Parts: sequence; C-alpha cells; structure tokens
Amino acid sequence: MGGNVSTAPASHLSGTERVRLAVYHGFARAGVAPGVAELAGLTRLSGEEVRRELRRLHESRDLVLDPEDGDRVVLAHPFAAVPLGFSVMGAHTLWWGGCAWDSFALPHLLDDEPDVLVATRCPACDAPHAWVVGREAPPEGGQVAHFLVPMAHAWDDVLRTCGNQRLFCSETCVDTWLRRTGQERGYVMGLDTLWRFAGDWYTGRLHPGYTRRDPASAAAYFAEVGLHGAFWGLPD
Repeated sequence: MGGNVSTAPASHLSGTERVRLAVYHGFARAGVAPGVAELAGLTRLSGEEVRRELRRLHESRDLVLDPEDGDRVVLAHPFAAVPLGFSVMGAHTLWWGGCAWDSFALPHLLDDEPDVLVATRCPACDAPHAWVVGREAPPEGGQVAHFLVPMAHAWDDVLRTCGNQRLFCSETCVDTWLRRTGQERGYVMGLDTLWRFAGDWYTGRLHPGYTRRDPASAAAYFAEVGLHGAFWGLPD
C-alpha cells in the first residue's frame, strides 16, 4: 500500500473533506482515482452528494475533473489518472506522474515510499531517462526541466500546463523542441532545483485539514527553493 493512508476518511469530517481524502488516498494506495460508486461507499454519501463534492473540489482546485466526464478525476496533484509523460514506480505501486514537478514530489509525500523510480523520455529527441528519486538528496544528472506556462496562467488550462512541465536531456534539446513546436521559452531548472521545488510543496495533502497555499505563501516558497523572475511572480 502506498502512503500509509487509511481507506475510509473519518465520519466526523465534512463531506467535502471526506471525498477529498478518499480521492487522494485511493491514488496513493493504488495509483488510480476511485470512481463515484467507490467514493460513495468510502464516504457514506450518496452518489449525487459525491458528485456535488467533486464539483466543489474542482472549483477550489483541490482536484481536476475530466471536462467531458464530470464524474472522473483526472488530476489530484501530485497524482494523475492520465499519462502526461512520466511513470513513477514505487515498491508496491505504479503511478502516472502528472509532470516533472509532481513525479519528483511523490517520495516526499508518501511515508512508505522513501524513493521511487521516475521514468520519462526527452520530448525533443525521445531519449529515455530514469532516476531514483528519494528524500535525502537530488538525483545526479545533467538533464533539465522546462516549464512552459507561467504560474499566473497555470490554471487557465491545467492539463496543458502539467503536460508541458517536462524533463529534457539538456538546454540544447529544450531549444530544439521550442523551435519545432513554435513555443516560447518558459523556465529551465536543473534536477537539484526541481528536487528542492518538489520536496515540501505537497506536505500535508494526505491529511485532514489541508489547505492549498495562498499566492503570497506560494511565492515565498518559490523564492525559498531558488526560483526567481516574473515566470513565478518574483523579482529577477
């Protein structure tokens, strides 16, 4: 079981929090999101109540619903129900990595997965890459992460944003991909910065009472881990 998490959230919690925790625990445990019927059984809510709570969680950006199927959770960061370029293998569970950021975050979030194997391919040249990512130190390697969409617009189309937070062989491959796709350069960071960035971002997400960072605390976190510039809403 991934994450040392229980299967049924405590009944004294609000319906919204019970559904949120059941979704996250399902992802942590099995690598997939529970459906409406399973969530109803876990939370002791009706199917319609579960759907209402899922919509609330989508509106609060605690998870992302499929735009074509409002019953289906496609993202509950750092977990994904759709392939976005990464697979993450733990000792007992295989997950889709939502992006470079989320893939590197999983061992920091899951108590019983001290390290994971993160695998991907360079979007420019298709070279395969894999790293053992743990909690003690960043993995070695000269590869770089490229984030395409500035944080101020990350939720305009969150699936596009996550799908374009990728790992490349080098900045040369980033430039090749940008020319080929006609995209403008976003933000490039090394594996060490990516690892620091991922380390504490999701702390507490598997526990009751978690709240997402507000813009000010998010900006402070970005600066603390070494990010800078307008891309992150920070000074150069």
